[in-house]
Amino acid sequence: MNLAATTTIQGEKSIGVEAIFQLLFQELKQLTNASEQNCHDVANRITAEVNRICTESKRIQASGAIESSAMTLAKHRLQQCIRYYQLGSNRGRIELHSTLSAIIYRYINSPQRQLSYQGRLTVIEDFLQGFYLESLNAFRRESQLPVTYSPRTLLELSEYMAFTERYGKRRIPLPGRQQQLIILRAQTFSQQQPPETCVDIERAAEGSSGESDGTWEDPAVQQLRSAMATQVEPEPQEESLRSVVVTELMNYLEEKQQSDCADYFSLRLQDLSAQEIESILGLTSRQRDYLQQRFKYHLIRFALLHRWELVHEWLEADLKTNLGLTPQEWEIYTKKLDDTQRSLLDLKQQGQPDEKIAKTLGLSMAQLQKRWFKILEQAWEIRNSLMSG
Repeated sequence: MNLAATTTIQGEKSIGVEAIFQLLFQELKQLTNASEQNCHDVANRITAEVNRICTESKRIQASGAIESSAMTLAKHRLQQCIRYYQLGSNRGRIELHSTLSAIIYRYINSPQRQLSYQGRLTVIEDFLQGFYLESLNAFRRESQLPVTYSPRTLLELSEYMAFTERYGKRRIPLPGRQQQLIILRAQTFSQQQPPETCVDIERAAEGSSGESDGTWEDPAVQQLRSAMATQVEPEPQEESLRSVVVTELMNYLEEKQQSDCADYFSLRLQDLSAQEIESILGLTSRQRDYLQQRFKYHLIRFALLHRWELVHEWLEADLKTNLGLTPQEWEIYTKKLDDTQRSLLDLKQQGQPDEKIAKTLGLSMAQLQKRWFKILEQAWEIRNSLMSG
């Protein structure tokens, strides 16, 4: 039976919810490639949720604008679902994971446990895995779905991810204040971890997954990989830069028609082992190794050529900070550059546009880019050789 055709929202006056259902149904059909039945089911669940909220909310009931509130709420639910749908499976997961990690970062550590930065990130990963399962169970319960239900299509996955974000942000009333549900869960989880767990978690985080993955550990990739695979302190500017870098790299890979590299990148962001990646992507070890090499090539091109300014700003290694080198390192580094490279570096630091620099140095734009790539690469190697000891 079509729930939307038979249910009413109770208030000062009863209103049919068929209009809400039809709006959601038609929008889902228009904005997605999902089947008609899939759109019908998702529209029905959102309609039922809107009905429940408007019926139970004392604020909405007392507002005198029940119908308007219901329609606004339905459109908001639709927009959230479509947003994750448009991001896609991989980018949607990254976005959800980043959003929730930023919320709980400062709450995941107790005074007795003083985790390192990497240790805290590992605990967040452990916590969120359990939270995603809790959210799925809540979604099944509130949508009156069977306990065996799991999202099977992109639209269903988007619906679940949108629900998970809302579920984590729910305000739970406490004496004198309200707190988001995911923060309460994270605080409880953190308090339940024994102090001695810190050492094991940090060692595991700093170590490898056991497989030979030399290319990924290459010093030329290590700094960028380390920053991308983890969350930073949730300060707006830093978090915004990280999101831009991740999004820009995904877009770059898509523009280069490297969708398999984008899939690989999304899995490496989750710190999955080589065997797990091979299983998910259906690759042999040799195929995964080849994909890894190809991704490394595009990653380096992106970081040192395509969007070098953005990446270096994010890594706090831009021209204003002498490419992240100390004064002593900078002196040694610049002495190793030839005359053309030193002139190019000086003009870049002066903020001269590439066209003017090329004319001044008598270079073509291709020659200029090649030389600038080499300059950045040499600085990158110095920074990462220091990081790797």
